[in-house]
Amino acid sequence: MSDTEKKGWLTRLREGLSRTSSGISEGITGIFTKRKLDDAMLEELEELLIMADMGSATAARLVAEFGKGRFDKEIGADEVKQALSQQIAAILRPVATPIDIDNKAKPHVILVVGVNGNGKTTTMGKMASVLQQGGYSVLMAAADTFRAAAVEQLKVWGQRSGVPVITGEENADPASVAYRALEQAKGEGRDVLLIDTAGRLHNKKNLMDELQKIVRVLKKLDESAPHTVLQVLDGTTGQNAVAQVETFRDLAKVSGLVVTKLDGTAKGGVVVALADKFKLPIHAIGVGEGIEDLQDFNADDFARSLVGLA
Repeated sequence: MSDTEKKGWLTRLREGLSRTSSGISEGITGIFTKRKLDDAMLEELEELLIMADMGSATAARLVAEFGKGRFDKEIGADEVKQALSQQIAAILRPVATPIDIDNKAKPHVILVVGVNGNGKTTTMGKMASVLQQGGYSVLMAAADTFRAAAVEQLKVWGQRSGVPVITGEENADPASVAYRALEQAKGEGRDVLLIDTAGRLHNKKNLMDELQKIVRVLKKLDESAPHTVLQVLDGTTGQNAVAQVETFRDLAKVSGLVVTKLDGTAKGGVVVALADKFKLPIHAIGVGEGIEDLQDFNADDFARSLVGLA
């Protein structure tokens, strides 16, 4: 990323997280008005972090850590923001890792999972475009065959980015679409195959059977597939995202996360809760509709933007 692109992304990240960061930043300024740190202030800070959806366990740990050595000392809002940003970044750094495409796999198979409405299909389209621009040869498969809109959406992204899309008949067996796509990707020597899947949670058993069948048929062609199981989460759902990871981790052996729609929420702290609880790689975050609004996750940039630091 060039300096100009980096600057543009940081601006979009700050703007995207503004609903969360203004709540945290204004709250901190209200609590810490150059008076000595006491229990009441720490309690208010903890409530503030919980309201930003960091989760009670993470918020309690951050506040306990922050209070060490500072109790009964005068402290200002800027010092609080700096300290919190460093603590948050320390939680996020171990999980901030881009997807590592295995060049030997041919193709590296990425199974994209998550609840419908989380931005799964859009995220996959953006990823395909970014990978294609990065010099990878990419194929997409529309294995969410029960939602015609998802198939059409994927075709639009395919046309935009010049990435072919494998589809099936409406209500076709998703596993058969995935199988055909992997067969074609292998035959054409593609570098990456992205497979979109359904995310209907009203019947977990059906969804689990469907995902397991997709994995089984992929393994017939490549024992090591899928190489990445990517769960897409909607940042606006806050703590609900935590419950979704618990469900899909069991259903689909999730190996990494992408968090979208962080520009529309005051619940951006959920990213910290996810990192702290699951320790799963967070590969990318999204703060808008454009292709350039999905970027690799950077712990320090996110932590500073979250608490309202430039």
